[in-house]
Amino acid sequence: MPPEQQRWPVDAAVTTATGHRCAAGRRELRDERPWRYADVECGRCGAVVAVAKFSPQHTSVQWTAEAVLTCAEFSAGATAGVPSALIASCASLRASIDDAVASGRLEITPP
Repeated sequence: MPPEQQRWPVDAAVTTATGHRCAAGRRELRDERPWRYADVECGRCGAVVAVAKFSPQHTSVQWTAEAVLTCAEFSAGATAGVPSALIASCASLRASIDDAVASGRLEITPP
């Protein structure tokens, strides 16, 4: 097997961002990355999502079920029978995220 396909055993417990232990292990790992998710509200419909911005091009958006139901663009897709997972993005939310970055409410923090 080529070296890049080999798997190595890991002997450590994983701790979630909320501090819960995920597996029985010998030591606890902490998330020391400098970024955190921030809530961003869509200027069009008021849907609130958690956003982390890693670069001008790289944005992570965490949708809640409530935000999917509130989002004007997602609910229009759902009405048309399109599952929310297949809707690429919401242009209104994208504009709200860009505005949050421009106004300093959301920082770009590389991982």
